[in-house]
Amino acid sequence: MYIDFLIKIKNAEQAGKKGIKSAFSKMDYAIAEELVRYGFLKRVEIKGRVPKKTLEISLNPEKPITGLKFLSRPSIKVYAGYDKFKSVKGGFGLLIVSTSKGIMSGVRAKKEKVGGQMLFEVW
Repeated sequence: MYIDFLIKIKNAEQAGKKGIKSAFSKMDYAIAEELVRYGFLKRVEIKGRVPKKTLEISLNPEKPITGLKFLSRPSIKVYAGYDKFKSVKGGFGLLIVSTSKGIMSGVRAKKEKVGGQMLFEVW
């Protein structure tokens, strides 16, 4: 699940690692792509074949993930319309939303005028 994935990335950055490997899932890959787009990660690649696919992630030491706030959990899911998305840490953070058009940032969801499940904030 994406919660374990993000904690693994944050812990690796705090330990000073340059990259990590994680089990592949479509949701984790989509989240990693958004984090690459906004500079929190350098790059993400899919390695291997179907039974043992992995994600190889290169961390960005210049813009590490210093904080996470999980808005939705498996037991409590938080939904909102695009007009309720606020900036995170004065624009220095990022809100990730699961919409009907896929995983995207809060900024992109606002531009496309689509709401959805608010997953987490990262800064």
